[in-house]
Amino acid sequence: MSLSSSSPKHSINGDSEDDSRHDSNLTRTESMRSAADHFTRFHEIVFVVVVCMSQFMTQAALSVNLAPLDIIGDGLNISQPGILSWLIAGYSLTVGTFILFFGRLGDLFGYRLMFIIGFVWFALWSMVAGVSVYSNYILFIFARTLQGLGPAMLLPNGLAILGATYRPGKKKHMVFALFGAMAPNGSVISGIFAAVFAQLAWWPWIFWSMAIWNLILALLGVYAIPPAPTDPRIRTLPLRALCTEMDLMGATLGITGLVLVNIAWNQAPVVGWEQAYVYVLLIVGLLIIAGFFVWEIHVAENPLIPFHALNVDVSFILACVACGWASFGIWIYYFWRFLEDIRGVRPILASVEFIPPSVMGIIAAFSTGHLLSRLHPGWIMVMALVAFTLGNVLSAIAPVHQTYWALSFVTLLIIPFGMDMSFPAATVVLSDAVGREHQGVAASLVCTIVNYSISLGLGFAGTVEVHVNHGGKTFEDKLLGYRGAFYMGIGLGGLGLVMSVVYVIHSLRRGRRGGKGTEDA
Repeated sequence: MSLSSSSPKHSINGDSEDDSRHDSNLTRTESMRSAADHFTRFHEIVFVVVVCMSQFMTQAALSVNLAPLDIIGDGLNISQPGILSWLIAGYSLTVGTFILFFGRLGDLFGYRLMFIIGFVWFALWSMVAGVSVYSNYILFIFARTLQGLGPAMLLPNGLAILGATYRPGKKKHMVFALFGAMAPNGSVISGIFAAVFAQLAWWPWIFWSMAIWNLILALLGVYAIPPAPTDPRIRTLPLRALCTEMDLMGATLGITGLVLVNIAWNQAPVVGWEQAYVYVLLIVGLLIIAGFFVWEIHVAENPLIPFHALNVDVSFILACVACGWASFGIWIYYFWRFLEDIRGVRPILASVEFIPPSVMGIIAAFSTGHLLSRLHPGWIMVMALVAFTLGNVLSAIAPVHQTYWALSFVTLLIIPFGMDMSFPAATVVLSDAVGREHQGVAASLVCTIVNYSISLGLGFAGTVEVHVNHGGKTFEDKLLGYRGAFYMGIGLGGLGLVMSVVYVIHSLRRGRRGGKGTEDA
């Protein structure tokens, strides 16, 4: 599993070195599969649990701020709603922007090494986030932003470890389905623990307990994940060649551009679009992203994203995933705000009300595991976008004083199908669309789009909220702002749904043309 291109255009020292790179990656994969064939039942259970915990903890760290957001905000003396959204957006920003780069480092230095470092880094900045109670919200946001680098290391390398360990087949599908099921369960379980700590103890313990658990997972990873040989060329490469292998320039351009665009969209609701620096950040960020594409397509010898290997299918799927998960990011943040700020539900009770997604998420994930071998992934993506869009629709129209068991409960039953159908479907489509040498970039691209879209979607929704809530000084105005954000989520989900339907129609037409061509032949 490599992020490196097989095209001669991207070879550093000719075809022979390119072939040796592929041979090294195949050797690593076969080594891991050989080790997996000798797992005991206990060892395999620990292995799967530890790797799947990368997805669990990624979503857990996103959700631990949601239930006790007001309590944390009060503890850090945050008064502006726009700043509160940064407690979520800053974390998703770094998760989404660094995944591709850390996926490349995993290809070069070993998935296992990057995976274990990810848990240790995660633990360190979780601890700092808790310590920020003695400082201010700036340190907390800074810690949350750096905390996101941990999951950025964990997700692509965790997926790569699973892909390299299990041979193609039903067992591999089910393991990947379990990996996907960890997303809603991480959100729900972490929300309950966070609410209990915040309401009955002290909110910094949310992050200190997370630090302890991440360290335990790092130690278990040392035991459970089989070592694999790394690329032998790395030890002998000079610094300049190593930077070329990592595509350091491409990573710098891509990360800088994405960060600036994201900061512009998430800062605008706080200070207003009339501030000149917001426009400057957005414009400069877009220009740098344009430079990234030019570099990757025309200059880079080992591009982070091998665009020549991507096709129309990949473009459709990535666009659908971006819209769907941006819609989800809006829903998850504002649904919690609706429960706590509008309905006055306390954090612990709100967390308990979120239990249905943990059950439905498992059902959705394993249903998707079975459906992937029976349905075209495009149809699964359509169902996922229906779930994302419908979840925002039901939330936008839910009456304030309506019982939880009406629209809110139904929403929580539907939303997990969006999460746990879109992720594996997108992974399968990208995996099938690119060659074996680009499997790593397929997983990394999906993870990047998912997490970056959550953060960017919050920026879009925050802009809508502050422009329709008349300052949010009254209960009615605050409700109006939240509903406006949900409508933004509906728009993004609906756009993704339209694109997923177009993708299915395109695939069906192409299939008929292919079948007709075969008959004519």
